[in-house]
Amino acid sequence: MWLVQVKAQSLEVVEIIISGNKKTKEKIIQREITFQVGDKIELEELQAILDRSEQNIQNTGLFVKTELNTHLEDDRLTVHFTVFETWYIYPYPIFELADRNFNVWWKEQNRSLDRVNFGMRLIHLNLTGHRDKLKLTVQDGYTKKYELDYFFPGVNKAQTLGVFANAFFSRAKEIAFITQNNKLQFYNFDEEFQLRRLRLGTGLSYRPGFYTFQTFKLLYSDNGISDDIAFDLNPEYFLNNRNNQKHFTLEYNFTFDNRDIKPYPLHGKLISASIQKDGFGLSKDVNALITTLAYQQYFSFNDKISLGLIGKTRVHLLRHKQPYTHLSSLGYEDDVLAGYELYVIDGTDYAFVKSGLRYELINREWDWGKIMFIKQFRQMPYKVYFVLNNDVGYVNAPYYDHYGSFNDQVLWGGGVGLHFVLYFDKVIKLEYNINKLGEKGLFLNFDFSI
Repeated sequence: MWLVQVKAQSLEVVEIIISGNKKTKEKIIQREITFQVGDKIELEELQAILDRSEQNIQNTGLFVKTELNTHLEDDRLTVHFTVFETWYIYPYPIFELADRNFNVWWKEQNRSLDRVNFGMRLIHLNLTGHRDKLKLTVQDGYTKKYELDYFFPGVNKAQTLGVFANAFFSRAKEIAFITQNNKLQFYNFDEEFQLRRLRLGTGLSYRPGFYTFQTFKLLYSDNGISDDIAFDLNPEYFLNNRNNQKHFTLEYNFTFDNRDIKPYPLHGKLISASIQKDGFGLSKDVNALITTLAYQQYFSFNDKISLGLIGKTRVHLLRHKQPYTHLSSLGYEDDVLAGYELYVIDGTDYAFVKSGLRYELINREWDWGKIMFIKQFRQMPYKVYFVLNNDVGYVNAPYYDHYGSFNDQVLWGGGVGLHFVLYFDKVIKLEYNINKLGEKGLFLNFDFSI
């Protein structure tokens, strides 16, 4: 996009053109544009406003890329968005690790193929063209899992209300039944399943603006474990030697997210807060009230250098002893400190601050040509960043000091790494990190989420 020099201090938007969308309804794209026909935009703010709208459209995950062009006559502005739709249907085989991350599987589980899940997953990112997402999972292997999930984001004319529903069932013959020395301990008895989980959920979402998102969830959980675990190996798993746990959950989440590129942000912020009540109504096997607060801030100093700051805390507001199922803290999913990839630190409450200073080494596009049979993926933008990590965290475990020596102390970890961002939302992280004990290692993490 290039705007010729104009004398007017503000421009009037006279037309917004959207093209390239074959499956996606035009109103879904219009929902992400921060201005309307008839708006007057100050000339000095124009570029930032146009860029923000282009980023909003791209962050829907519905398009490989978005191109923006403008046409100006006097002080009358026409804006043209051209979108290139991605591949929406992903029927693909499941072949994934059952462990918390690749590093645990590679270094501690001896790369055992017995700890692999396999099956089929069908994901449709845009089922009816309204950005509605359907996910169906049929999985065998280490954990047998069946899941159906559907989300429709705009049931009203203003596209502010959404609805979602989920049904989940899983069984496993091996589970992590307790934490010792900050490592998960596993128990396997081939004659019977050690864990059974059933979860049914529904809820509403509310998105009044571009960056604020709220959800209200109602869940029902029915979980069971073997008698070996409940009575012998870990009576704390459900507490009081119970082999079954049933409860309702009511959860509220608030999110403000104006990050520029959500899979790998370089600028903007994310604020999220939640409060969750487990145990009410007829099923009260759990009585927990949990609040979580997270904050992320990203700064771009120039075209090459950026800084990411991430902070998060969780607090149990009911201070009595909770079952082992409610103690997962650091070491799971994204809540991992640099240098502690092989550990878990479980307890009642936790807090951490993570920082990453990034320098862009490469920013290019690769053309796969006819080797890539899916046309939408033939052009692959890719970026490579050099990263410096520095993380600090703490887990409060008043009832669980026997879980490991990392509990109830300040933890530090850091290191260097290379981050690869493929297409728009696929991230591979290769890092060399060290923890407070001086333990060092090369760690690999990746996020290919759809």
